[in-house]
Amino acid sequence: MTNWRAVMIGFVVAVVIGIVGIALPGLGQLTAGLLGGFVAGYLAGGGLLSGFWHGLLAGALGGIVGGLIIAVAVGVAGLALGPVGGLLSGLAGVGIFGFAVLVAFIMALESGLAGAIGGLLNA
Repeated sequence: MTNWRAVMIGFVVAVVIGIVGIALPGLGQLTAGLLGGFVAGYLAGGGLLSGFWHGLLAGALGGIVGGLIIAVAVGVAGLALGPVGGLLSGLAGVGIFGFAVLVAFIMALESGLAGAIGGLLNA
């Protein structure tokens, strides 16, 4: 069973470190995903598989929320171009959000691996 408290705490840790990590592009975001996943896996405990699952969810949740924000920003920016821009940005926004969700799940693997280590340490 999923421990949503652990997932949400891991998500918040990743977001806070990610915001601070904007000053260090690349390294900051990588560290945010690793630490957020580790925290989620450690708090959930239960071994390797449980830690991986909780870390994966925490990392994916961050990517989905980020993708939604980007999709809305593209839609709003397209509205500045008038009716045709609104239509085009709406179509592009759906595509951007779908792509962001796919990338979020792929990139959540790093959070999942760190979560597996955290779950193993708290087994």
